[in-house]
Amino acid sequence: MTSLDKAKLWLEESFDAETRKEVQRLMDDNPSELDDAFYKNLEFGTGGMRGIMGVGTNRLNKYTLGQATQGLANYLHQQFSNEQIKVAIAYDVRHNSKEFGKLVADVLTANGISVLLFKEHRPTPELSFTVRNKQCKAGIVLTASHNPPEYNGYKVYWNDGAQIVAPQDYGIIAEVEKVQFHQIKFDGNDDLIEWIGPEQDDVYIDACIENSLYQNEGREDLNIVFTSIHGTTYTTVPKALAKAGFTKVDFVSEQMVPSGNFPTVDSPNPEEPAALSMALDLAKYTQADIVIGTDPDGDRLGIAVRNLQGDMQLLNGNQTNTILTYYILDQWNKQAKMTGKEFIGSTIVTSDIFFEIAKRFGVECKVGLTGFKWIGKMIREAEGTQKFICGGEESFGFMTGDFVRDKDSCGSILLACEVAAWCKANARTVYQYLIDIYKELGLYNEGLLNIVKKGKDGADQIHRMMMDFRLSPPKTLAGSPVEKIKDFENQTCRMLSENQVLEMNDIPKSNVLIYYTADGTKVCIRPSGTEPKIKFYFSVKQSITSEQDFKHKLADLDNKIQEIKKDLKLL
Repeated sequence: MTSLDKAKLWLEESFDAETRKEVQRLMDDNPSELDDAFYKNLEFGTGGMRGIMGVGTNRLNKYTLGQATQGLANYLHQQFSNEQIKVAIAYDVRHNSKEFGKLVADVLTANGISVLLFKEHRPTPELSFTVRNKQCKAGIVLTASHNPPEYNGYKVYWNDGAQIVAPQDYGIIAEVEKVQFHQIKFDGNDDLIEWIGPEQDDVYIDACIENSLYQNEGREDLNIVFTSIHGTTYTTVPKALAKAGFTKVDFVSEQMVPSGNFPTVDSPNPEEPAALSMALDLAKYTQADIVIGTDPDGDRLGIAVRNLQGDMQLLNGNQTNTILTYYILDQWNKQAKMTGKEFIGSTIVTSDIFFEIAKRFGVECKVGLTGFKWIGKMIREAEGTQKFICGGEESFGFMTGDFVRDKDSCGSILLACEVAAWCKANARTVYQYLIDIYKELGLYNEGLLNIVKKGKDGADQIHRMMMDFRLSPPKTLAGSPVEKIKDFENQTCRMLSENQVLEMNDIPKSNVLIYYTADGTKVCIRPSGTEPKIKFYFSVKQSITSEQDFKHKLADLDNKIQEIKKDLKLL
């Protein structure tokens, strides 16, 4: 069926007048946009869906959201046929998020399912916490994380508070695909809605404090700058910092105002240095020790600290997670909490330094695919046999403890501020603490390159690029022979030096390639699951012995990453 044929179906009476009018406009005035809106169905993937808002099968709208929710409702009734079903719903600051939240609630209640619906914007990790805290069967959050303003999304959580994984994900997908638009029940029952307000924030914040803080040294002397970058954490982080005893906090007032336009930034992504520029400017005035910013749905955090020259420097996700993981394990070790049955969680694109940290403290480091739902799965599978301590991934996500089953900026911010306060009280900086870790375990330096390819043509180009990297892998990278290639789509590991191919069955299939070289270099290539990008992750390493050694070798490793990009013809 062509895009035009699919669009004509949206002119039928089962679609509302506003939708029919917009479809007709696209048919009359913008055939290329019509094709992009209808050339495929917006996929309900293994965690939910994310897309540009607008009419069409490839857009996020009343009908694609309704279809997803009707399918979820059908699956919930199958799984909990003789039980009361309750679902928690939260939403971020994006355009239409609040309206979408009520729409989703209406579809659920129309199907006889009770709903806990937040009255206002709340961070994604608070939704994850609430699912378990309120004993819900599932949770839904309306968010597109740090995507541009035209995007929104829909993410599903299971009764353990983690994002859905097998078998629930495929079961829900199967039910969603069965639903025809005319079968969606939109006429909700408000009697089945329980509204959630600030009282839930206090319960969540108390859990963050309990699970994230270890000692109280220097909190009152730490100078903090915080920005929510127009996102949801304006509701929780200021209150959490105050309750934990961090009294010297300055806020970027312009960015503490929630807005789906994100008016002061090009991208509301704390991974981007520009997103924290206003916070960094404020830090110069206040002489801050640490700068922190979060993304719109409040699960990611970006951190800047004073470097060896005394200037504010944004840490990458691996560096932040290295500091937090080492500190937590060191605290557990000092407090004699280790039993030999603990583990930390990481992902295949995250720095391998976490294996070294785990080895240093005698815990296991478990690794999964990209995304915190896989760390959530680790926790669920280990319950009763192993204790989860913390976990992180390179894309500015971290979680401490298992009270939240997704990356959590609030608890991570409290922990980062404790580390910074402890360092300051001991005449050190967080950056020096990081260098001390590198001196002990080796200097790991990472880089990330995103190549954007939009639309149908862009998706085709990304597919061809992945095919080329599979069929014609490089023989060397920055002068070091490629010794091993892991292909997670084929679930194979090619040991080139031994001319051997091994099967990999411990991690699910995914369109990811990783090259490993003889000198410890690691390059991972994967298409983004949420944005029109192909992503390249670079990791290189050397040993260091001093702060002076750090400066020179970090520069050498930066140059090495540039060489690798040239070898892959990315420059």
